[in-house]
Order: sequence, then C-alpha cells, then structure tokens
Amino acid sequence: MTEAAKTRIDDAVLVQRCRQGDSAAAERLILKYQSRIYNAILRICANHDDAAELTQDTFVKVIENIDKFEGRSSFYTWAFRIGVNLTLNYCQRSVKLGLKSLDAEDNDDDNDKGVLKKLLTDDSLPDPAVVAQNKDLCRLVVKALGKLDDAQRAVIVLRDIEGMNYAQIAEVLDIELGTVRSRLSRARTNLREIMERMF
Repeated sequence: MTEAAKTRIDDAVLVQRCRQGDSAAAERLILKYQSRIYNAILRICANHDDAAELTQDTFVKVIENIDKFEGRSSFYTWAFRIGVNLTLNYCQRSVKLGLKSLDAEDNDDDNDKGVLKKLLTDDSLPDPAVVAQNKDLCRLVVKALGKLDDAQRAVIVLRDIEGMNYAQIAEVLDIELGTVRSRLSRARTNLREIMERMF
C-alpha cells in the first residue's frame, strides 16, 4: 500500500471519528495539516498575522462542515480548497497583496515539492557563492510574484510551490482543467517578463 493510500485511509478514519464528536480526532486532523495550509496561505496573503487568522478560520470551517466532506478528494485537498478560497476572498477585499513572505519557513516534510519551492528553500547548496546567488534570485522571484494578480499568484503557488497537479488545482480553485493550464501558462509568462524587466 502506498503512503498516499495509507494517509487517505487514516484521514477517513479521523474524519469519521470527528463526525461522531471526537475532539481528539479533530485535533489530529488540524495538527496534521495546519503547517502546510498556513504556509500556502502565507505565500498568497503575505502577512503572518492574516495567515494565522485565515488558517484558524479554515479549520473552523472544516470542522463545521465536516459532514459535507464526501471523500471524492483527499481530506487535505478539501481542506486546502477551503483555505485557498478564504484567502483569495480575503485578498480581493483587501489591498494587502505583497508576497513578501514567500520564503517563510516551511515545516512540510512531504517529498513532493514544486520546482519553485526547491529554488526558494534549497539551503543545501555547498558553495557559499552559489548560496548567495540563489538567495538573491529568491528575493527577485518573491518580488516578481508580488506583482502578479491574485489568480495567477495562486496557481503558481499551488503548482510550483505546493507541487499540486492540474486536477488538484482545478478542484482547489473550482475552475476547469483547461483554465488551470491557460492561467498557469499566462502566469509563468508574466512572471518571466516581470523578472526580465528586473534585470
């Protein structure tokens, strides 16, 4: 049995126990995913306090709506969708759109990291000159991401930082698969153009 299958079964058991009023099961679900969801929200809203509040709101909504979870996707994808939707709605209502915190510490132990995430978090480079150059590039990428609109920033974060596949992104953002592809293509093109203007 794969690790993903084990996780899905474990989550299904916790969800069932949570539906029966088991607060320990709810706590385990929250502890299991809060760091990943917090870090993704932080990359979209760029403010630690807002990200903490939005993460808390996400899990309140998750627990309140646990009976509506149908299991068609993984629990994490469902919870992640709630968090991203809350964050995008928050960003649309707010003027705080700078993505300064994209390089925030990530406690996610998952091996399925996106390419951009590796660029932004790889401190294992042996040569100090390469490390310094990498950090400068990271700062430029973060600044460039801050210039994208919310929809493009979200699709870049989900694909290139969170490492989600197109189907997962479509589900999280509640958009068509073709829209994911076209939006990601436009976002990457815009990001590249922004970065070219910065050099």
